[in-house]
Amino acid sequence: MNTVYLEKEYDYVKPKTLAEALEILETKENVKIFAGGTDLIIKLKIGSPIEMDTMLDINGIEELKKVTSDKEGITIGATEKISVLEKNEDIINRFPALYEAFISMASISLRNMATLIGNLCNASPGADTAGPVICYGGSLLIKNHAGERRIKAEDFFAEGGKTVLEPNEIVTSVNIPAPMENTGAAFIKLSRVKADLAKISVSVVLTRENNLVGSCRIAMGSVAGKPLFLKEIGDGLVGKTLTKELIIETAEKISKAIKPRDGGNRTTAAYRIETSKIISRDALEQAWERSGGKLS
Repeated sequence: MNTVYLEKEYDYVKPKTLAEALEILETKENVKIFAGGTDLIIKLKIGSPIEMDTMLDINGIEELKKVTSDKEGITIGATEKISVLEKNEDIINRFPALYEAFISMASISLRNMATLIGNLCNASPGADTAGPVICYGGSLLIKNHAGERRIKAEDFFAEGGKTVLEPNEIVTSVNIPAPMENTGAAFIKLSRVKADLAKISVSVVLTRENNLVGSCRIAMGSVAGKPLFLKEIGDGLVGKTLTKELIIETAEKISKAIKPRDGGNRTTAAYRIETSKIISRDALEQAWERSGGKLS
């Protein structure tokens, strides 16, 4: 890999306002947004085919750096770095699965550059933050020159490496609603080494109503062409008492619902199918215990 030169020629712009950035997206073609650059720069260095005439650096836009928390939830701006977010007390205390995803990601130096929204917009099937954001019921605020729209995280991913974003649009923030009382959550990831991409990951967020499951959302990473939201399996637990037998049964359903592929030198489809049973079982148990429930 060439670590010195970027051979592709392009224009570089760094607007100070969101209005300027949206104008650039509206009037120029083949614009790539630079927030953390942990994926874009690597692709440029190794000569990946990227159609880019303009690099739009959004790090100078103050309103995209904001993180706001209140009783309704948390809103995270597009350029806030993961190394900052992983130290945010509100995230640590109220959104533990997201915090666990943050600290599982790559190296400290990469987390100093990477952003939550960049990780989502990269749309890798194994994006560490995708599962927790989906399971917490997060949504993305998308803007263009003409207006804005909000989309649920589970509807944001089109396929591996692609989202529903139009060329003239930008994600300005992610909103995650405050968890209900008696909510438990967990994130578990398996990889060759900590700094590597996930071989497989699972996210679970559930609520407990007395001894019954009030709600449950489950998502898997690196098991399909995009982050996989297992809505029906999670909904199937609602109104039931979570026992060890039910967890084992649910883990079996998950292993049959995923659609993994052999992943080159990272792992095999067979490995993902078998380990999905183990990590989904562990995540369900952990989430239930964190909600204050006891397994029978």
